[in-house]
Amino acid sequence: MKRRVVVTGLGAITPLGKEIDELWNGILEARSGIHRVSIIDPDRFKVQIAGDIPDFDPGEYCDPKDRKRLDRFTLFAMYAGGKAIEDSGLDFEQEDRFRCGVILGSGIGGLAEIELQVERLLYKGPERVSPLTIPKLMLNAAGGNLSIRYGLRGPNFTVATACASATNAMGDALKTIQYDDADVIITGGTEAAITAMGLSAFQNMKALSGQNDSPGSASRPFDQGRDGFVLSEGAGILVFEELEHARARGARIYGEVLGYGASGDAGHITQPDPHGTGAARAMQNALRDASLDPSTMDYVNAHGTSTPLGDKAETQAMKSVFGEHAYEMAVSSTKGCLGHALGASGGIEMVLTMLAIANDTVPPTANLESPDPECDLNYTPQQPAQRPVHTAMNNSFGFGGHNASLVCGSVR
Repeated sequence: MKRRVVVTGLGAITPLGKEIDELWNGILEARSGIHRVSIIDPDRFKVQIAGDIPDFDPGEYCDPKDRKRLDRFTLFAMYAGGKAIEDSGLDFEQEDRFRCGVILGSGIGGLAEIELQVERLLYKGPERVSPLTIPKLMLNAAGGNLSIRYGLRGPNFTVATACASATNAMGDALKTIQYDDADVIITGGTEAAITAMGLSAFQNMKALSGQNDSPGSASRPFDQGRDGFVLSEGAGILVFEELEHARARGARIYGEVLGYGASGDAGHITQPDPHGTGAARAMQNALRDASLDPSTMDYVNAHGTSTPLGDKAETQAMKSVFGEHAYEMAVSSTKGCLGHALGASGGIEMVLTMLAIANDTVPPTANLESPDPECDLNYTPQQPAQRPVHTAMNNSFGFGGHNASLVCGSVR
């Protein structure tokens, strides 16, 4: 029999702040974290807006001597992971560290480090490339450093499936605990791709919103005026824990992780299946894994990136999975406030999904003013909705045709 898995700790660093309360309150107020780019000079780029996090300091969650040895995406994970562990109340001195692990997701990893070292190679020569280059840029650096800091010797790996990375990682974390390979997994995602190369590449493939003059309203999930996503950064990390283990230590429980589903589109490398077929299969798989009927779903935290194709495809997928109930349940995309943090987005949105369950409150979809006629579900425009949230789904879809869904619920 599969063991039950609950969430006991939340941590996040986002354009809305460094604390969970800042994130949650900002989302409920539909406040935007998008602005003119500040961590790089935006003047030479066509797209000059993003959800970057200026003046970030990981504080006590990373030793000062280690900070120059870590890329920004790892520093985000150290901070959010430290916050989640602190929130959980876990004392690893009292735990079997072989039963505690780290499973994270990141779509790109240390892009800033790659840019810096390529510049050194080209202009200063091979001898000036840092010996720390590989340990800083590798995708598993964040998970590896978290495990080292807390001495966690259980399962430790990193998932890279573009914008589905964090949700795939959390799905793996769920299975790892369900099948008794660990009692505690630190999981979620982290990303720091707002660099000269990252911004240039996404703008040149015409994936980004060009609304430079109105950054706060540029990310418009499901709105008729949407013209692309807004690049963002940050981390969302959660503590997954076996239910009886959590109860035995008197832990606060935000909710239960009930099921996980994944699929592949096997279509275009960047565009979603136009009918949302793969996304629908991931949702169906998650519901089947959770042994839930679609009619029981209260809320879906949609991937909803504000792209013309993606929002439409996800809407079609939800209709095919939930039928008439798709019009009754609540849906929202929190990317209207946060932009799209790529491989970290699923982790950040899982934090918000847990808070929705814990507070019986559906977060709003910011900037949804003129709904696309083909996106006609209840997307909770502009204002949060107070309603029971006993069950919720978190969707993430990534370049490469990767689809991942998690089903969560209140503990009963």
